[in-house]
Amino acid sequence: MTTQPPKVLVTKIGLDGHDRGSRVVASFLRDAGMEVVYTPPWQDIAAVVKLALEEDVDVIGISSLATDHLIVPKLMRSLYAAGLQDIAVIVGGIVPDADEALLLEAGVAKVFHPGSALEEIAAEIVRLTRARRELNV
Repeated sequence: MTTQPPKVLVTKIGLDGHDRGSRVVASFLRDAGMEVVYTPPWQDIAAVVKLALEEDVDVIGISSLATDHLIVPKLMRSLYAAGLQDIAVIVGGIVPDADEALLLEAGVAKVFHPGSALEEIAAEIVRLTRARRELNV
């Protein structure tokens, strides 16, 4: 595996504008040595897929504090359609248990709930990045 740090896209899709948590996570990941591409809120799925492709990210982190996580399955389908199924997607925020199952079935790698340790999020990103890079060798 390359020694390059994980490259993570941290974004919010849909109409959820509550971005404090995503900014905290993005800052922590940068401080942990990762390369972070951060977008402001209100991104549409096509823009996220395009940015993920252009930036060659390893992981996409979606923040949801409203119900915008419910459009993540559409994001997953769009990533697959673009040939980007190797990019891991994680979701953080307020996600009810029933919705978590829906996200995992759609291909989301991990869901983090409020109170998740930042170190746990970073460790999972490192793990997912290693797995992606090993597949793409």
